[in-house]
Amino acid sequence: MRLHYHPASTTSRPVMLFVAENKIPMETTVVDIFAGEQQREPFASLNPSRMVPVLEDDGMVLTESSAILKYLADKIGSAAYPKELKERACVNERMDWFNANLYRDYGYGLVYPQSLPFLAYSDPVANKACVERGLEKSKAWLAILDRSLLGPKRPYVCGEQITIADYLGACMLEAGKLVNCSFATYPNVCHWLERMRALPNWGKVHEAFYGFAGSLKGKSFVAV
Repeated sequence: MRLHYHPASTTSRPVMLFVAENKIPMETTVVDIFAGEQQREPFASLNPSRMVPVLEDDGMVLTESSAILKYLADKIGSAAYPKELKERACVNERMDWFNANLYRDYGYGLVYPQSLPFLAYSDPVANKACVERGLEKSKAWLAILDRSLLGPKRPYVCGEQITIADYLGACMLEAGKLVNCSFATYPNVCHWLERMRALPNWGKVHEAFYGFAGSLKGKSFVAV
């Protein structure tokens, strides 16, 4: 198997973390998204959407972080993607929730328009409006995550055991370090992130991302 990824990419990091935690044999290729390598050949033909990560396995090409996590978990028979129908449905639901709800407004509405120029509106007024709406929507999604999906007694988003939904969601929330987000008003989210950050390979997987976040220190941002 070969994983095409970028170490600072929010969508790459959940896959990298799952691979590292489960010691999955994997060849890797770094795609320099900051240099626009994803827009050029040969990667552009490998994934016409021109995004990372991409997994190649015995002639199959699989894109989308969520799909790759599910595939790898099934391939190794990981308990992080349970076989029981209702338990698996919960994992699928949470992953869809992170992708379609929180990440859309939090990542592309709040974090990236301020920290990644190529994802910002060229019109400053439009970009400001996007960020303001992203902040409002992010707070609403975080409240749901804190009170309903986690709550004071649930250590992980699907219950007592870590699942691939936790890998996906926690890495998405960590993107907020680019703009100095704080989750102090969401105590259950804080406790959950502490558990995820305590994983043995979390620091190593996030090293490049933390380096990039550090390069933005001193700048003024709108943040949770």
